[in-house]
Amino acid sequence: MSRENHADILCIGAQRAMTSWLHHLLSLHPGTWAFPDFNPVTSTRKEAHFWDWNHQRGSEWYRFLMTPLDDHQLKSMDFTPDYALMNEDQIAECKALNPSARVIYILREPLARAVSAIRMHTMWASDNAPADALEVAFDQAFLDRVRAARLLAHGDYAGNLWRWRQHYPDLLVLDYAALAADPGAGVAQVLDHCALAQQPLVSQPDYAERLGKRIWHAPDYPLSTDCLHFLDGLLWREREAAEDVTGLRFARPEPDGYSK
Repeated sequence: MSRENHADILCIGAQRAMTSWLHHLLSLHPGTWAFPDFNPVTSTRKEAHFWDWNHQRGSEWYRFLMTPLDDHQLKSMDFTPDYALMNEDQIAECKALNPSARVIYILREPLARAVSAIRMHTMWASDNAPADALEVAFDQAFLDRVRAARLLAHGDYAGNLWRWRQHYPDLLVLDYAALAADPGAGVAQVLDHCALAQQPLVSQPDYAERLGKRIWHAPDYPLSTDCLHFLDGLLWREREAAEDVTGLRFARPEPDGYSK
């Protein structure tokens, strides 16, 4: 049986914006399917990384990966936050492979997202040291983590949205803060966008537990004030551009409020 899309549901980020939580929840829906975990080729059952890690394997590899094993009517999911950074040619290819895919983009206040990304990279570099054993200082190691985390690219919501909307104009944009405040309402939006009935999900025994679960959390390493002011200055243009494009208003404390 032929399928219209390789992937039926695409979540393109943002990185550190509840994408793992949403995938964990939608995986419970009887109408969805998550591909097998082929780590390190894929990142668990969530991120196929076709357009960044695996493109040389070819579109037939991606089709095979994303095809449900039993019921081909299930909607297959690829939640790879790095897809937000794809160029226009890559998104055009995505549209050709997934012409009717439903695309989701969760936007998190840029400074908070950047702090979370830096903490994630700090965890990788420090063997998961306890949060009370380390403060991130403004030094070359911090600047290296800023570069590795591609903060400007991931924070360029306006530019990323512009490219994706050329091919997927009905892309669903969600606000991380609203999703965290009322996850049930956010999930209802996603289900409606993906043409998935709500009742089969909410009736699952594990639904309430997954709705309130935190999936992936880096230790809350404190960042020095200098680090926070640097990040705030780095990202303020991206915040303003995103607010202009989306109409969202990102609530945020002063930079010092992110130190803990």
